[in-house]
Parts: sequence; C-alpha cells; structure tokens
Amino acid sequence: MTGLVIFAHGSSVAAANEAVARVTERMAVEGGYSLVETAFLEMAEPDLREAVARLAARGADRIVVIPYFLTLGIHLRRDLPRIVEELAGVYQGVRIDVTEPLDGHPSLVGILLERAQAALRA
Repeated sequence: MTGLVIFAHGSSVAAANEAVARVTERMAVEGGYSLVETAFLEMAEPDLREAVARLAARGADRIVVIPYFLTLGIHLRRDLPRIVEELAGVYQGVRIDVTEPLDGHPSLVGILLERAQAALRA
C-alpha cells in the first residue's frame, strides 16, 4: 500500500498550517486516496517523522512525499534528504520517494494568469 505525505514548511500562523491540511484533505478525497497525511518541516505538527510513522502503522510499504514548496531551496536540497535518509534507516521495509516541488509545473503559470486577470477586472 502506498501512502502520501503533503510536506510543507510550517508556519507560526495556525491558519496557514490549516490551509495546507485542507489542501491535503481535498487531494485525498478528490484522488480517492486513503493513506494521506500532512507534515511540516518546522513550527507545526505533525512533522515528517510522525506522518511516516502514522502511515507505516496503517500498513504503507511505500510513502511518497510531495513537497508543498514552490522552489527547490535549501530545505528541499538539504533538510528533506537528511530526514528521508534517517527515516529510511528506521523504516527499512518502507520505500520513501520524494517528488519534485511545485516549481516548473505548467499549472502555476495558469494560476498566476488567473490571479492577474481577476485583479485587472476589479
């Protein structure tokens, strides 16, 4: 079974973390995924370690981490690989993969155009 983790930075603003959790919930429902967790790098819970533990406890033998980050910055270049390597040592029977961040996805340009057009109409 494959589990998914939406992995975000985390914020001291609770509403920002709740917004990520709502995106995760919508993705799970719209995609028909049953093993989905939200995780944060810092300033919010659960962290990635806890999210992976939850999914592994529910039977996931593969976990796909989807960074909810716009760009491949220091956290995705340094912190995330370190955490994933640590988790791979703990959960040796669980394959952990990481997708690309949101940067470069063609839908982002459409979102920006939509926002600009809405502002220009106002």
